[in-house]
Amino acid sequence: MKQTQRLDKVLAHSGFGTRSEIKLLVKQGIVIVNGKMVKDSGLQVNPETDHIEVGDKKVNFQTHVYLMLNKPQGVISATEDSRERTVIDLLDASYGHLALFPVGRLDKDTEGLLLLTNDGKLAHSLLSPNKHVAKTYYAEVAGKVDYNDQQTFSRGVELDDGYVTMPAQLIILKEGDPSLLKESKIELTIMEGKFHQVKRMFEAVGKKVTYLKRISMGSLRLDEYLALGDYRTLTDEELQQLRGDKQLEV
Repeated sequence: MKQTQRLDKVLAHSGFGTRSEIKLLVKQGIVIVNGKMVKDSGLQVNPETDHIEVGDKKVNFQTHVYLMLNKPQGVISATEDSRERTVIDLLDASYGHLALFPVGRLDKDTEGLLLLTNDGKLAHSLLSPNKHVAKTYYAEVAGKVDYNDQQTFSRGVELDDGYVTMPAQLIILKEGDPSLLKESKIELTIMEGKFHQVKRMFEAVGKKVTYLKRISMGSLRLDEYLALGDYRTLTDEELQQLRGDKQLEV
């Protein structure tokens, strides 16, 4: 971030309106920088060190925002949609001016970890195919997932379109009993993000995923205390670890 920026740009980014609306606020004499009334909306300020107020509100400037969302079923991983509810619709209106977007996608019926940010550089590092960022899912699968499936997944699975996945780690938490139509419970770590990949991998071995939840992405792990549909800002430690992941190099 530059050391100084135009005041109207800082205020617009902080949710105080358009540049023309901010110019009007300045004319009204309610914009204060370091204790002095401002007369020029183009004034150069340092949002990290200057004390800026609009009326009785202190301006808390943030260049980038990082939110961990526990995505529920029934919402889509998009910024807007004319028919469906999106993950952005779950956020408080105070985030509306920040142009947040989901890093990657989860299917409409998939729950779990989704990172929302406006940091394009970090998002690119997480999503770049040549970075091979690990993603771990908890899933419930109809029937019995067994050792043979583990071996198949460890070698890579050929999907319905002929694509062969990278080797994946399949951990069986509980084996189902096919005679009782009980489900297996598993954790699967993949290094890619192909369309419906987890579901298609199990379809390739003749099984069906009935429930899917992402629990980690890179070093970022879903907060177990975060309820479905809730979100929180990443801690400094989580963000530093995410940026420090060897494969990210952001």
